[in-house]
Amino acid sequence: MTDINPKLGDDVDAPGGRGSIIDVRATPSGKWIYGVENATGEVSYYTSRALRPTQG
Repeated sequence: MTDINPKLGDDVDAPGGRGSIIDVRATPSGKWIYGVENATGEVSYYTSRALRPTQG
């Protein structure tokens, strides 16, 4: 997957399924991680490399 620059509220496809970006955090190593909430309300965190913009 390629790096994208997601913003809060963006819909994305993640390894855990489609969801919306609800949180952005920096790790101690300086990488950004993005909290993605899926349809069931579960939140998982991913780097931008694991996310893709939704199609359609």
